[in-house]
Amino acid sequence: MSGVYGRCFDPAGARHGIPTYPWKLAPDGLATRRQLRAQGLRPGGQPVAAQAMRINRRTGTPRVAYLYRIDLALPVRPMTSRKWGALALAMHARCTCPVCGMTYSYCLPTSLGCCVLCAYPDTPATAA
Repeated sequence: MSGVYGRCFDPAGARHGIPTYPWKLAPDGLATRRQLRAQGLRPGGQPVAAQAMRINRRTGTPRVAYLYRIDLALPVRPMTSRKWGALALAMHARCTCPVCGMTYSYCLPTSLGCCVLCAYPDTPATAA
């Protein structure tokens, strides 16, 4: 057993407090939040059942993904019309320039805080 594999394999939970498995080698019946969401499920308040761990090659620090039991997971709550409306307003705000008030078909860069034309007004437009 390699050193890295040995550090990440603790099915009894003696070393890390909860059962720990190497990355991509967790037993069936356990899934991460993303995997649950892909199946239309959510953890539903259950405690963490285990963790998947891998060691970062560059820094040597462990990366951890918490695992939940699939049989205890609950279905995802459906979106209500109010949530859809709030999401649409938030996306509209991300596409609207606060300086000139113009609405674009893409989300504006947060690094500029406004559209490119307002951020760099002195730059001449190049003719293509």
